Amino acid sequence: MEAPGRRFGKELRNSGVGKSPPDREISLHIGKTLPYHADMRLQEQGHQYQRGDDGVMSVSRLVRRMKNILEIEIGDVWVEGEVSNLRKQGSGHFYFSVKDDKAQLACAAFNAERRCAGYEALRDGALVRVLGEVTVYEARGQSQLIVKRVQPAGVGELQARFEELKKKLNGEGLFAEELKKPLPRFPRMIGLITSASGAALQDMVSVLTRRAPWVKAVLFPVAVQGSGAASGIARAIRMMDDPENHELPRCDVVVVGRGGGSLEDLWNFNEEEVARAIADCSIPIVSAVGHEIDFTIADFVADVRAPTPSAAAELIVPDRRELLSKLQRLGDGLRRPVHSKIRSAQELIRFARRGVLTHDSQRVLREPILRADDVAATMKRLMAERLSARQQRISDRRSTWKSRHPRLVLDRRVEGLRQFRLRYAQQASHCLQGASQRMERLRQMVRTLGPESAFERGFSITMSKSGVLVTDPDQVENGDRLVTRVAGGTIESEVLK
Repeated sequence: MEAPGRRFGKELRNSGVGKSPPDREISLHIGKTLPYHADMRLQEQGHQYQRGDDGVMSVSRLVRRMKNILEIEIGDVWVEGEVSNLRKQGSGHFYFSVKDDKAQLACAAFNAERRCAGYEALRDGALVRVLGEVTVYEARGQSQLIVKRVQPAGVGELQARFEELKKKLNGEGLFAEELKKPLPRFPRMIGLITSASGAALQDMVSVLTRRAPWVKAVLFPVAVQGSGAASGIARAIRMMDDPENHELPRCDVVVVGRGGGSLEDLWNFNEEEVARAIADCSIPIVSAVGHEIDFTIADFVADVRAPTPSAAAELIVPDRRELLSKLQRLGDGLRRPVHSKIRSAQELIRFARRGVLTHDSQRVLREPILRADDVAATMKRLMAERLSARQQRISDRRSTWKSRHPRLVLDRRVEGLRQFRLRYAQQASHCLQGASQRMERLRQMVRTLGPESAFERGFSITMSKSGVLVTDPDQVENGDRLVTRVAGGTIESEVLK
């Protein structure tokens, strides 16, 4: 749907007046005084820009004049900035703002999926370049840019800070699932850290009153937007968690949140001190910041993330009507079997009163008495058999234990050791005798085969003075002294020839 007043601007552009090249980048300064020649040219276009008889211009004429000045003098222009407060309508229109550190500009992309190329790049915090037509929405007197094309230009400063802090805290383990504390099933005291004048507080109180009127809510009012709000939120969390702070009641669960807004409005919940205060809190904390599409660092650190403040109130308390319905079902489930047993007993009593029991009770009870006697006899017989079997087993165990008495076992071990010693002594003596006999035989053999027997038969051995055996006359010379060994001893001699 086109903004009111766009048709006239289109007609002027189609005539070719003041049309800018579509691909040329032009810096946009909203609120700057237009050149004099543009004002003169617009005056020449028609009498609709003339003032009244009293020199006063109506609001609609002034806004229409501003609209046409912007459309004629600027027309299509490329603008670079950070996307903020993006809203996607069910009709396919996208509404958002592009901003830098000094100004911001409202933008609209009508039927973005068909008419706006590159609309996928539109997301909060993204740095983009948008091509669009500068105009004025006459119903509000607000300047805006009708976007026709989008190109990504990087990551916005706030989004970059968001991703950097998210990566840092995730690396420290503050987002770990094992650190998440479970919410109490039936909390009695709930802490609310939010603005005292915000709609989020009213929504949560309304839901708590409707679902769990027995719950007590404690409000810790804080600023949720603007400078210093993050410090106030962190201080409120620490005070709620302080066990020595007797001014505030001890809460079972704490909700930290606010209503929706732009990325800048929600930024205090992206500050590191708030995230660390939530992580250090011993009380389970529910983060309920913005709407379903809004995510903050507090959502990742908190024990539970709720899409909205109302949803947070629904998460932390059970519904009174559901509890009453469940109690009703449990009561019915308990009453039904009790009533059924009572009815069965009543039927049995009525049957007994109307039956044969009133006429001949002995005949009715005869069969059950006989069966009871048979059962009693069978039980006695089985018990006697069981006791006999157990007694026999006990007797066998006693006999076994007697044969394994430690004294008997020790005597058997001592006797075994004595027998082992006797066998060892006999075996050792036998081995020594055999070794002595072998030694004597070897001694006789050495005496028989050794050089001593040869000496006794008249043989001798001649050696040099140094002990070298002489087997050849060439080994000695005249004057060498020799030693000859015979059976009776040694003979020293000198070589003469």
